[in-house]
Amino acid sequence: MTTTESAPGESGTLPPGRPPGRRGAVSTLVARSADRIALPVVWVAIIVLFGVLRPDTFLTTGNFSAMFSSQTSLLVLALALTIPLTAGDYDLSVGSVASLSAMLIGILNVQLGVPVAWAVLVALAVATLIGVANAVLSIAVGVDTLIVTLGMGTFVQGIVSWTGNDSTVTGISAELVRVVVQARFLGIPVEFWYGIVLCAVLFYVMEFTPLGRRLLIVGRGREVARLSGVRVRLVRGGALVSSAFLAGLAGVLIAGTSGAADQTSAPLLLLPAFAAAFLGATTIMPGRFNSWGVLVAVLFLVTGITGLQQLGARPFVQNLFYGAALIVAVVLSFAVRSRRRKAA
Repeated sequence: MTTTESAPGESGTLPPGRPPGRRGAVSTLVARSADRIALPVVWVAIIVLFGVLRPDTFLTTGNFSAMFSSQTSLLVLALALTIPLTAGDYDLSVGSVASLSAMLIGILNVQLGVPVAWAVLVALAVATLIGVANAVLSIAVGVDTLIVTLGMGTFVQGIVSWTGNDSTVTGISAELVRVVVQARFLGIPVEFWYGIVLCAVLFYVMEFTPLGRRLLIVGRGREVARLSGVRVRLVRGGALVSSAFLAGLAGVLIAGTSGAADQTSAPLLLLPAFAAAFLGATTIMPGRFNSWGVLVAVLFLVTGITGLQQLGARPFVQNLFYGAALIVAVVLSFAVRSRRRKAA
């Protein structure tokens, strides 16, 4: 008895080894396009929702200007996290490093009379040195980055409390405040545009330079990267140093935004920064940590929090929102990556 092979269109299935037909390719393209725009669409939807519920306060130029500019430090922290996350590592010290950076600027400028420009340079240098310490302990010694950065973050926060004498340092130079928040472009404080420029720079580095490709290869498989000639230890160490430097920059923005340095505001940004980083990996370039996705994620988070606050939500709702966003973001990020691996 003989059998004849059914055509794909007749049976609805493909024989083993045969490439998917046009319908499968189209459905895959539609699914990937939906992944790219899902979060921006949801962001627009909640803007419409809160605009309907609070049109007099939410849909105002001042409200959007405040939302766009007030969370630039969160954006920079989330961007800092994307670098080691791309390489397959975690940095739990970025919040404390940002706090120390802001506190150093306050102490040097306000209490010791150091010009604010030099204070900023010292703060960035100290932040970079902390990144070097993270890299040495993690890469050279071989301790897991999760443990190293958690311990380093706790240690650094202790230094912040000690040097700041458990108080807020106020009176940071108006020159820094002017450069960060008082100057405006298109009606929005320039610190927002600093974040946009940083997103563009990081996108270029990650997508169009050999360094960015090495980071991605290391994150996807260290042994494969090593066999391909990539200096894995150097790439991972550089990612941790870069993360700490950007965390220090976030501290500079915090000091310039408020004209003061405290011990709590920066560490509290760690959870939403992780939420933004993982949520950003589900959009624009799904399955990959990317700067433009982080920007959309930060805007989504700040819009949600602002809208809930205007509706009279109690303070604990912010923690609920950020915590839920982080859980959902991690689940979606891993789901997207898993689906793309199977598709490949």
